[in-house]
Amino acid sequence: MAPKDIKKRIADGIVVTAQQSRFYVDAIDAPATKEIDVKDLALSVSGRDLLSHANLTLRENKHYVLVGRNGTGKSTLIRALAEGRIPGVPWSLHMLLLGQTDFVNSSTLDESLAALRFEDMTVLEHVIRSDARRERALAEVKYLSEALDNTKDPLAVIAAIRKLKHERLTRAYDEMTKIAARRSGARGAKARKDLIAAEERIAASAALLQQPTSETDVISIQEETREAVDTLTDIQTSLDAMDSASAELRARSVLYGLGFSPEAILRPYVTLSGGWRTRCSLASALFQKADILLLDECTNFLDLPAIVWLQGFVQSLTETTRSAVGGPEVPQQSTHDRDFADAVADELIVLRENKLEYFKGNLSLYEAERHAKTKYLTRMQAALDKKTKHMESSIASALSAAKRTGDDKKLKQVASRKKKIEERSGLEVGLKGGRFKLNRDLAGWHLTNRAEIEIPTVDSLVKVSIPSEPPDLRFPGALVALEKASFWYPGAKTMTIVDVDLVIHPGERVGIAGLNGSGKSTLVGLATGVLKPNKGNVTHHTRAKIQYFSQHSVEALEEKGKTDGELTALKELMTVSAGELSEQEARALLSGLGLPGKIASDVPVAALSGGQKVRLALAKLIYSPPHLLVLDEVTTHLDADTVLALVETLKEYQGALLVITHDRCVVEGESPYEATEESDEEDEEEARGQWQANPGIVYRLIKGRLKALDGGMRKYESIALKASNKVGVLR
Repeated sequence: MAPKDIKKRIADGIVVTAQQSRFYVDAIDAPATKEIDVKDLALSVSGRDLLSHANLTLRENKHYVLVGRNGTGKSTLIRALAEGRIPGVPWSLHMLLLGQTDFVNSSTLDESLAALRFEDMTVLEHVIRSDARRERALAEVKYLSEALDNTKDPLAVIAAIRKLKHERLTRAYDEMTKIAARRSGARGAKARKDLIAAEERIAASAALLQQPTSETDVISIQEETREAVDTLTDIQTSLDAMDSASAELRARSVLYGLGFSPEAILRPYVTLSGGWRTRCSLASALFQKADILLLDECTNFLDLPAIVWLQGFVQSLTETTRSAVGGPEVPQQSTHDRDFADAVADELIVLRENKLEYFKGNLSLYEAERHAKTKYLTRMQAALDKKTKHMESSIASALSAAKRTGDDKKLKQVASRKKKIEERSGLEVGLKGGRFKLNRDLAGWHLTNRAEIEIPTVDSLVKVSIPSEPPDLRFPGALVALEKASFWYPGAKTMTIVDVDLVIHPGERVGIAGLNGSGKSTLVGLATGVLKPNKGNVTHHTRAKIQYFSQHSVEALEEKGKTDGELTALKELMTVSAGELSEQEARALLSGLGLPGKIASDVPVAALSGGQKVRLALAKLIYSPPHLLVLDEVTTHLDADTVLALVETLKEYQGALLVITHDRCVVEGESPYEATEESDEEDEEEARGQWQANPGIVYRLIKGRLKALDGGMRKYESIALKASNKVGVLR
């Protein structure tokens, strides 16, 4: 029978291969290493190649950020790493994965918690008990201690140590099964021999378990009792190494940092909403001691203070882990939050064109340097082409003159210039930035005397286009006006919204920041007319059309996709538009949002990525441009390039925007690098004839009241930083 993990690989279609030979040091042969160095890595899903001939390298004491566009395979790579599917990764490494989807969570972190019951647990207990290694060690200590202290049955300790040894043998056998399944040749034969020997040990252990303890001889009793005492001492030492005594203190620190109040952490876990359960899962991952911490989209559903605290926590992960195996932590994040990625990155891993590129620095620096390098090498190539063209022209003239006059000197001149073209065509700058030197900068055998100028390939720009001009209102006036509006939910002791004044005129930009649970969605409900104020007034323009992108828009599409397996993006948009759009117009709109051709018409909604579902949800709202577009956390699941493209597109949107987000890049609209002088002039020329929105305003919602932030999101970021410093970071 095939092992369970092999069956799972076949079921989900993920295939991973890497370089291995008889000279290759396998992970199990070097268990002390805490670094990952995998050569010639290939990764595919259902026949589609995500990685080909890539090298995966993770060093100790480094913070890596994995970036790439939607659909390039970031989550799949992290998942394969966490599940031990990549050959050459040390088996002794303790890795924790916080997944982007429920499926990933259930196969990694939550899998280790499957045996625990959370119904009666508080949030604090949930986090503390999420550490499966600590829980197992505590259970073993309790089990052996009770057996040693059992005065009624002196032989209870014999049964206890036998059962404990049998469980450990079974776990070791499971790991050996995975190793044997991945090895071949002489090493595979040795692994299978070891597996057979392990089966014999398990069979002997099972037989010993069945044997009545009363039949055990005196010498065996003494030896096994001594072994039980030694095992108990070893387990207690490992608990001290993982700092088990401070577990509650560390768990409280993490929960407070992620926004839980002292009262909230003592509430039952089952009472938490989906967003707060996500935070609790993140707290469980951060609480545990791991060699490699894998955080996939860890900033989703976090408010800015929690993101700022998480930044500080990740930056503090530089010490050696105090666990049974030891070793430094190597946090790796897959994220689309540019500011967060820039703050925590020591090194960048870029997944593009089925390869992994490494860069010492953060995302913004990478893009700036790549942009500058591309520009520099393009100019160098243009200058070289111009120089070569001039020399070829002079060669042709000299050759024509030599043939006409029979001048041998001219022929020698032609030969000399041809040699110059062959020898001097290529890179003119050496390895250290100085003049190119052949014997230093081009070692080995080559076809030319100089290295060729390799201009970095640039990913095609993400383009997001939407209808930008809403219909005429016919008469002026505010789209939405809240006057001393207050709202409270039935049975609530406090008001959610208190005396809020807010007016949104056509074409205005308004941003709202605040903690999760502070009432932002309630305020949006009042502004869109979904909720009615208990006190005060809310008025809407009689002809204004308002559309609302909520955090649940993607979830609604997921539910539709599960219900109707044949539902496509094109079919959904045609249904929603109810005849207002022709098929050609619907395809054009979806294509402009990044769902072209067969993706729109053939791929089921259930199979679309999170980012693609966001695009479809937007298309449903803006096929007929609204006068007020409300966007609540629209950047969730979108990659960094798409976020920037969406920001640039929304700048040209002539309707009003009400934006609720914790992504600083969206509100500020900053470019990751400065444009070239030529593009600046072009942009200024274009901007003269284009519609431009007036500068917007950012509000902070705190304790139900709306306050303007003069410094925008950067001001709110400084407030969040002060709040996170008060909480502190406790490891």
